[in-house]
Amino acid sequence: MWVENDFDGMIPALKAKKFDGVLSSMSMTPQRTEQIAFSSKLFNTPTRLVAKKGSNILPTAESLKGKNVGVEQGTIQETYAKTYWVPKGVTVTPYQNQDQVYADLTSGRLDATLQDAVQAEIGFLKTLRGAGYDFAGKDIVDPKILGNGAGIGLRKEDTDLKAKIDKAIADIIKDGTYKKLEKKYFDFDVYGS
Repeated sequence: MWVENDFDGMIPALKAKKFDGVLSSMSMTPQRTEQIAFSSKLFNTPTRLVAKKGSNILPTAESLKGKNVGVEQGTIQETYAKTYWVPKGVTVTPYQNQDQVYADLTSGRLDATLQDAVQAEIGFLKTLRGAGYDFAGKDIVDPKILGNGAGIGLRKEDTDLKAKIDKAIADIIKDGTYKKLEKKYFDFDVYGS
């Protein structure tokens, strides 16, 4: 059974046994690994900034100084922006969900948004409401805050479930199923290094 939950409440809800795993593009970061276990890596998608085409905004504190950047609450992107940009004069506004971020971007209340690149591309840039917007700058890399890929979040004590999930992931990679699915849905290597 699938259970929908706001992202910033995923780890507490997992620990409270409201569901058995988090399958929501949760990046495996050192901070999260202190609280929960993760399956083997499912994919590794980059973090990117989105802004109006032609805005010349870049994903740097210098470029964003005095600007307002939207992020989804509880995400690694929120942590990244608050760690590196807020101290240098960038306003970072957290939202309950990504649709609210995009609504404020298109209404002009935000100058840019910071999120998972696949989420941005599929959920916004390739839609009608994303016309006139594009990625600003290159991928942001920071393993300490952004992690090295996403996995299924699990309770630390659920070692049998983790072993079963890890085996299933290894099996689909080994037999070629992963590559077939990747080619069907993405035009790039979603697994990453």
